[in-house]
Amino acid sequence: LSKLQLKTGDLDPRLFSRLRHLQKLDLSDNLLDKFPNSLTLPDLRVLNCNNNKLEDVTALKQFPLLEELTYENNVYLTLNDDYKVIFLLQNLRLLNGKDITKLANQVRRVNSRKLTSKVTAHWEKFFRDQLPEKYTPEQVKSIKKKFLKSVQTNVVYGPSSLSEFTRWRVKMIAEEFLAYSLGLELNSDSEPEEKTDENEEESTESPREAAEDAAQVGDFSSYISNVLSEDVSAEPLHFLQCHSKGNSREDFKTQLWSCVFEPVLDSGARKDPIVSSSRTVATCGGESVCLIDCETGTVLKKYKVATEEFFSVAWTTLTMVISDSRKKAHNILAAAGRRGIVKLIHVAADFCYGEIKAHKKPIATVCFSPTQETHLFTASYDKRIALWDIGIPDCDYNFKASQLLVLETASIPLRIALVPTCPEQYLLAGCENGCFAWNIKLDKGQKSRPFEAIFQFPDEESMTTSHRVDGLAFLNDDVVVSKSSKPGCIYLWSWSKSFDAKGKGCQRTMSAVILAELEWSTTDMSYLTLSTCPGR
Repeated sequence: LSKLQLKTGDLDPRLFSRLRHLQKLDLSDNLLDKFPNSLTLPDLRVLNCNNNKLEDVTALKQFPLLEELTYENNVYLTLNDDYKVIFLLQNLRLLNGKDITKLANQVRRVNSRKLTSKVTAHWEKFFRDQLPEKYTPEQVKSIKKKFLKSVQTNVVYGPSSLSEFTRWRVKMIAEEFLAYSLGLELNSDSEPEEKTDENEEESTESPREAAEDAAQVGDFSSYISNVLSEDVSAEPLHFLQCHSKGNSREDFKTQLWSCVFEPVLDSGARKDPIVSSSRTVATCGGESVCLIDCETGTVLKKYKVATEEFFSVAWTTLTMVISDSRKKAHNILAAAGRRGIVKLIHVAADFCYGEIKAHKKPIATVCFSPTQETHLFTASYDKRIALWDIGIPDCDYNFKASQLLVLETASIPLRIALVPTCPEQYLLAGCENGCFAWNIKLDKGQKSRPFEAIFQFPDEESMTTSHRVDGLAFLNDDVVVSKSSKPGCIYLWSWSKSFDAKGKGCQRTMSAVILAELEWSTTDMSYLTLSTCPGR
């Protein structure tokens, strides 16, 4: 039944319930947004729903013998839905063409065991004593409502990218627990989940427990040196060679330039990196951009441009209207490199929907504004940093990009960072020949701007402005971390104490107020990326 423009209402339960021996059903390339609950099909083993508009997978539990399921290119379905079907369909072996046997054991048994113990502990610690020995139905109803809300808010487990699945399972486990211990009836149709205020969210876990849970799924092949708190040691979990030319195992020359974690769509305004980044990372190098699941070490998607060498990737979340006039948040990836062109990729739809011819020379790095989701900065070998409004694509992916600003640099910009306390006013850049700051406020009339300040750093005998800054990031709202390969050190310095915002005129020289100097190898190897974890 593929390619028939079928909508959900076209699947008549009276007809389908007569197909008692049907084992294989192909509903791909239609317009289904959900499954009716009473199709029955008691012997169904293989189901293909690729290229539809499905928003929910829980109705698939009516097919308990299902062994193979595919629903790729349903843009509203996420990793959380994968986990839901793996839990609901106990006989499922293949999901979207992949063997899920190992993962299924984790989801159905290990995950359930952990969550059950957390739910039980939450009841014992916070609710058991609230229930009198002799209780009325009203008291039970009241405590049930409070417990279900509290337990979904406070029981945290696994990566934040699975928070929706975790809340769904926690509610299910909590209802089963109450039914068992208090004799309450189970809800067959779950009530809509109540949204929690992100700012009020608390965890019953200690930060260490939460970190341990996150570490189980968040290990990545990188080493972290944590300079502001206790040391963190990380063990490599996977080694991937996914950017080689022609997928050759012999290619050790293709360099990896950028590695950025995908934002979590429901993370709201929470800034804790353990909460607000996912287990999915975008990497770029050579002619390809890869999307990698760090827990499994799987390359989920790969995007190639034969004549390109990608140097930088950056994420933003846009509220888009894809179909049916409904708005929904989607993650967009910008990728750029040697050709000076920015590619815009809607990752969930596997679709590169547009490009911006940003510069005539290579783009070294790109970054999005944290406050204006459509504002993208591109830093190029043409000694310019440009600010673009990439616009929001419509349902046919038409979009309009416009250039808002051009910042003139004295040398090639290598790394850029927006000042956290005023991201719409100041931008900092590490360049081939120094560290510079610009006023980027858009209410000023001037579209092309020179730098406002250049920072001096200690040299062997005095202060100098002339050195290559190839690592740059903010450690918190005020502390800047900058790395220079030649002097062999990493500087921690204060933005507020170094930058004189009240001074007049452009191209002023200011001394960086150094808070600490960390040893770094004296090396000619430039451009090794420096990253920070502000929450730590």
